[in-house]
Amino acid sequence: MPEITAHVALVLHAHLPYVRHPEHEDPLEERWLFEAVVECYLPLLDVLEGWERDGLDYRLTLSLSPPLLAMLADPLLRERTARHLRRRVELAERELTRTRWLPQFAPLARHYHERMARALEAYEGRWGRDLAAAFAGFAAGGRLELITSSATHAFLPLLQHEPRAVRAQVGIGLDAAREAFGFMPRGIWSPECGYYPGLDQTLVEEGIGYTILDAHALLQARRAPRRGVFWPVRTPAGLVVFGRDIESSREVWSGHVGYPGDPWYREFYRDIGYDLEYDYILPYIHESGRRMDTGFKYHRVTGRVNLADKQPYEPERAAERVQAHAEDFLEKRRAQAERLRPWLDRPPLITAPYDAELFGHWWYEGPQWLDAVMRRLAQPDGEVRPTTPGAWLAGHVETLEEVAPQYSSWGMGGYAETWLDASNAWLYPRLHRATREMVALAGEPAGRAEESTRRVLAQMARELLLAQSSDWAFILRTGTVAEYARKRIEGHLEAFEKLCREVKQGAVDPHELARLEQATPIFPRLDVGRFAGGGSEGGR
Repeated sequence: MPEITAHVALVLHAHLPYVRHPEHEDPLEERWLFEAVVECYLPLLDVLEGWERDGLDYRLTLSLSPPLLAMLADPLLRERTARHLRRRVELAERELTRTRWLPQFAPLARHYHERMARALEAYEGRWGRDLAAAFAGFAAGGRLELITSSATHAFLPLLQHEPRAVRAQVGIGLDAAREAFGFMPRGIWSPECGYYPGLDQTLVEEGIGYTILDAHALLQARRAPRRGVFWPVRTPAGLVVFGRDIESSREVWSGHVGYPGDPWYREFYRDIGYDLEYDYILPYIHESGRRMDTGFKYHRVTGRVNLADKQPYEPERAAERVQAHAEDFLEKRRAQAERLRPWLDRPPLITAPYDAELFGHWWYEGPQWLDAVMRRLAQPDGEVRPTTPGAWLAGHVETLEEVAPQYSSWGMGGYAETWLDASNAWLYPRLHRATREMVALAGEPAGRAEESTRRVLAQMARELLLAQSSDWAFILRTGTVAEYARKRIEGHLEAFEKLCREVKQGAVDPHELARLEQATPIFPRLDVGRFAGGGSEGGR
């Protein structure tokens, strides 16, 4: 057996903002979920099933955020996901006919038809529409490690001045994950890899063993770790921190110097939703008639050329590049381990975290690449082997170096500027005021005595948690669908403030309360005591 020179922990973080609009027949923003299911989550399940079928000794970590878990379990969204898939199969069938005499596109039409038909069968048949249970089933085998995030993916460093808000985000998120998984996750993905000194204490008190932070959280600590990001550390509160490896991140994330920008890979930004005649594509775009992506993309990256000059996509050539890039990734980890050998007294642990939605949605070939990389890492005679943070900790009981990580994130600039600038700064005073109201009401024992009051406090908590989502501040900063983000924030906070006034006056409108509960059925067993510092589990 060759000597193991390095371990690699591949970590995928799957998250989408909570979007559910029963009041509309075809809400544009719900398609974020449908696209992720078709292009990312179902392909990832296919990859996992292939590894199991072939007896691969794989190791992968997957973070499923509570908002995503809630949407995957929602009956309305499940039905709409199935409807989306059926419409895509119908479009694929029409594309078979349209491209019959177009030799450069006919094979691609068959490719998409097979893919969409297989996705529909998998969603409806193989997985019974329950993708969270499917992932939990793989986790039961011990090779897939499931972790989670905070309740609504709030950027915790900007809530630190309201400690109950942070504790509620963490505790309610863990409650939701435990209910979905059937067990308490050992690790947590701090949203946006956000960290501030003191967060470790809250996470440890809630029963969390580890998290993953960006490299500079450790490298810029007052006393940097001796082994850099290539060995986890323990914080003063006892939380284990794994640092993100810069090299492996750049190779996958970057569209300019990383693998996704390869000329033979599929071009994301050119889609038949914009290319084809309006009357033909109309049934498959938005009900308003607005052109939009359909997922049928017939061109490749090609290079730095205009979209009109992109060349036809060739899946076979792309598959060849997948194998080459998988081998390149492994070879670079070998070379990285060799460079580190004189500096480290042990084989390095290389932690490589990515957004899960990169694999399949933004980078069409991403799931194939993940499959090819893991099949190389999992070879029993390999020098570089896969692991997960939990599995790695189970095999390394020696004392870890104590390091106090610094305030950080993996956002642009490395700190908080993505979630706090002129576009979104107005949000935080309102969030903080609402949190103080929530804490005060949740801490009144008499106020929790009546069922009707408990219901309204729970709905207030839902509205506050949803307003705290980091996604809205991010969207306001980027300007992509800023009006939608602003409406979501203001809608949740206005509902919170109205309920707050009513509960203080003892005159809650039961019909409006029921309407809000039906509109946002996230966290159906929400424990309001989390805002009071307690909760049903105390502080695990």
